[in-house]
Amino acid sequence: MKVRIINKSKHALPAYATTASAGMDLRANLDSPIVLRSLERTLVPTGLFIELPAGFEAQVRPRSGLAFKNGLTVLNSPGTVDADYRGEIKVILVNLSKDDFTVNDGERVAQMIIAKHEQAEWIEVDELLSTERGAGGFGSTGKK
Repeated sequence: MKVRIINKSKHALPAYATTASAGMDLRANLDSPIVLRSLERTLVPTGLFIELPAGFEAQVRPRSGLAFKNGLTVLNSPGTVDADYRGEIKVILVNLSKDDFTVNDGERVAQMIIAKHEQAEWIEVDELLSTERGAGGFGSTGKK
């Protein structure tokens, strides 16, 4: 699929690292480094603006390496960029480690996945069809 993009960053466009990659890395577009202290959150600009077709969204997700090695994650994961949004894509990063982390210009801070979605039309009813699971909630399918 083709997606219109404006790149106001100092970096190359996001790209798939391999032929089977689902996500593209998003890079921080910063004039100066950001020091993210323990349990602090910040909004990291990317310098990217996109125009998605209706019926698609961009999902902003954490990078596994940053999460495992440094305790950094995307706070509202996955963040959704709607097809009608035209502002800059920014990443809400949070530092869940006990150590400070410095975000530098060009650092890969998140990944973005383009996904198709549907819009639901509600049909109000008095009861739902029954299933084997029923109303069983958190952890109910993992019990033996």
